[in-house]
Amino acid sequence: MSTEAATTNFQSSDFQPVAQPPDFRPEVTVSPHNGLRFWQFMIAGSIAGCVEHMAMFPVDTVKTHMQALGSCPIKSVGVRQALRSILKSEGVPGLYRGIGAMGLGAGPAHAVYFSVYEVCKKYFSGGNPNNSAAHAVSGVFATVASDAVFTPMDMVKQRLQLGNSATYRGVLDCVRRVLKEEGFGAFYASYRTTVVMNAPFTAVHFATYEAAKRGLIEISPESANDERVIVHATAGALAGASAAVVTTPLDVVKTQLQCQGVCGCDRFKSSSISDVIKTIVKKDGYKGLMRGWIPRMFFHAPAAAICWSTYEAAKTFFQELNASTESGSVT
Repeated sequence: MSTEAATTNFQSSDFQPVAQPPDFRPEVTVSPHNGLRFWQFMIAGSIAGCVEHMAMFPVDTVKTHMQALGSCPIKSVGVRQALRSILKSEGVPGLYRGIGAMGLGAGPAHAVYFSVYEVCKKYFSGGNPNNSAAHAVSGVFATVASDAVFTPMDMVKQRLQLGNSATYRGVLDCVRRVLKEEGFGAFYASYRTTVVMNAPFTAVHFATYEAAKRGLIEISPESANDERVIVHATAGALAGASAAVVTTPLDVVKTQLQCQGVCGCDRFKSSSISDVIKTIVKKDGYKGLMRGWIPRMFFHAPAAAICWSTYEAAKTFFQELNASTESGSVT
């Protein structure tokens, strides 16, 4: 039998094509959270920010003490020594000094943070919810806006954390004395450093979070909805830890600028980042730029997990609320 004949017989109408099985790993996309109003993003972000910072506040206090230079009570860079010194001097309440300022600043700042992020993400993504570059750029815009709201209260918070009851009696006393002795500009002395630090922090954070979330969903797409809290928490922890370690040197500079003159800490003639870095390196070497990186990582990993899972849960609540409202109006 010739090859041509064999080919002809094989193409007989008796043979029907076999349907191909579906792709073993279909493409999984992370759908954007549509249908939420601007004020709902703000409320969800505000709740997430308050829960995050309140839960992790003691760790943040230890980090602030570790990063402060000068003749402050805490001179060791070890987490254990710093914690022991705080507990010895002021007890457990010392870990929560300044939490009132954090509460006043975190809510409004995170409301701005997440609402600006969602608006920018929708604008820059071009309809593609998996655009990592759009997530990073949106995060930068979000942090510039939120830092303008949060920086003054963050400065008050860190001064209260570092001092004691004899230094400042509370949030209002700190605000009043700073205005009287240093002027309004003192509240924003670290704003430039904060933005320079938080821009790459947020870019890394959001890009890592969205990529990790997408990757975790692709591992088990059939159970993604059932495990969404775990997905958001795990992706948030990875994003927070990665971004925290990368930006620790600038966080040390920020702490120096916000706490200058408190409890014997150095004062600086200008808010120049390079001048502060030179002072830190001169007094403590290059290792001084990594002061507090361990508690900073321990803060941001669980804090980001708490923040993102709370934020996504709040958004889901508003989505279901909107859906029920719309279905009720239709009927």
